[in-house]
Amino acid sequence: MLITNVRPWGGPLAEIAVEDGRITAIDPLKSEVDTAGAVDGRGRLALPAFSDVHCHLDSTRIGLPFRPHTGSPGIWPMVMNDRENWRDAEWTVAERATHTLGRMIAQGTTRVRSYAQIDADCGLERFEGVLAAKEAHRDRCEVEVIAFPQAGLLREPGVPELIDEALASGAAVVGGIDPCTLDRDPVRHLDVLFGLAEKHQVPVDVHLHEPGELGVFSVDLILERTRALGMTGQVTISHAYALGGISESTTRRLVEEFAELDVSMATVAPAQNRSLPLTELTAAGVRVGLGQDGQRDYWSPYGNADMLDRTWQLAFTNRFREDELIEHCLAVASRGGASILDRDLPRLTSVSDRPGLAVGDQADILLVEGDTPTAAVMDRGRDRTVLHNGRVVAEGCELLGR
Repeated sequence: MLITNVRPWGGPLAEIAVEDGRITAIDPLKSEVDTAGAVDGRGRLALPAFSDVHCHLDSTRIGLPFRPHTGSPGIWPMVMNDRENWRDAEWTVAERATHTLGRMIAQGTTRVRSYAQIDADCGLERFEGVLAAKEAHRDRCEVEVIAFPQAGLLREPGVPELIDEALASGAAVVGGIDPCTLDRDPVRHLDVLFGLAEKHQVPVDVHLHEPGELGVFSVDLILERTRALGMTGQVTISHAYALGGISESTTRRLVEEFAELDVSMATVAPAQNRSLPLTELTAAGVRVGLGQDGQRDYWSPYGNADMLDRTWQLAFTNRFREDELIEHCLAVASRGGASILDRDLPRLTSVSDRPGLAVGDQADILLVEGDTPTAAVMDRGRDRTVLHNGRVVAEGCELLGR
């Protein structure tokens, strides 16, 4: 496979050679080379394909008629609103998850970590729907499924047993959520969560919406477990909206401890100004990935399966204007997230790091129109070609054959 007439990370025109799904050479464009059978980049940018490390494929309504938002503020009211409505969707969970995952791939995402809700109401039905989507797109995208207790691990009977069953049936990560405000028993919550992780030898991903000092308290308990159980590099904290709003000294301590224990963070680029600062996390070597969260579901009307759009949101909510910082958002959205899914990949340690298109890298590549990478983020053009393991899987934001 040869990808010709492209500009890796906006640099000079080049050609990228691929063999067995890996980049084997990147050379200046040669006019005399035989391009029969090559992928013609037509002068477009070549960027690493996106990694969405925080999405909920089991709740999406993308592709279905728009419905008014009926949820009330707060996690538990939102859970109950979802519970009252999800079975009435026009498509099954598997159909909705498969369609949305296909839209994500078509627009440039080739690595995904998706939550699958497991609770006393749905049992394993939603988990099985996400597994079906993973299978349907197995040749186009790598998918990790999180066994996720959206309604808490402890509030309803039988949930830990269901999570245990899911982890034995294909889930790759065990999820937790708000140990204090939702389950109201952080010690028991973390006992169950880390016990399941140890039993199945899987990573942990904790949804943390808890505010201020309470959020810091929960994080400190998570860090304590991570250290005591030797789970360095196996824990992700998602959201954590307010951890950076306590004090400068607390921010500095948390960033240092995250780096020391290789605890990663997944953000959905919320409209918040109290999050831990992205540039400081990067400078410390903390892995940060980006995701779309729910996508036009019973929690929110936002989300459109396009990680390039969410990259714009990451730059916008961080008030970035310099090209280097906006390009850094692309690095976070692509290889930043990939390094959470594959801990053998190096961490980003500078806002100037531009990984993902070097000899030896997996050939997951997005070709997209744009004068520069920053222009691509601003314009979000539709002329895109998506490659997974060196094979073209989407063209013009439409999927190709299996």
